[in-house]
Amino acid sequence: QVQLVESGGGLVQAGESLRLSCAASGIIFPMNVMGWYRQAPGKQRELVASITSGGTTNYADSVKGRFTISRDNAKNLVSLGMLSLKPEDTAVYYCNAVRVVPGTQYDYWGQGTQVTVSS
Repeated sequence: QVQLVESGGGLVQAGESLRLSCAASGIIFPMNVMGWYRQAPGKQRELVASITSGGTTNYADSVKGRFTISRDNAKNLVSLGMLSLKPEDTAVYYCNAVRVVPGTQYDYWGQGTQVTVSS
C-alpha cells in the first residue's frame, strides 16, 4: 500500500522560507507525477507544483519564481522549497502521487502539513 508522509510545515513570518518534504513508501511501480497541492480555509484544493518522472515541472502562477519542486526518483522523495512566503500561502499542503496506466490512473495523497505565514 502506497503511503505518502509530509514533513516540514510550520509557522513563519512573511518573507521567510520553508522546505516541505514528502516520503513515499510501498511503491512498486514508478509514479508518473508527484506534486504538491494546498487548501486554505474555505477554499478549494489547488495545485501548487508538480513534477514528472522525467523532471518536467509545472507551477501555479501564484508561486512561480518563489517555489521550487524537486524529486529523487531513487528514494521516492519529492520536496518543495518555498521562498519569500506570503500570508496568502497559508494553507494545508498535501503531497500527491499519480500513477498512470492504460485506461485509468491512481491518485495517492498524504495527510497534509500546515503552513502558516504571519504578516
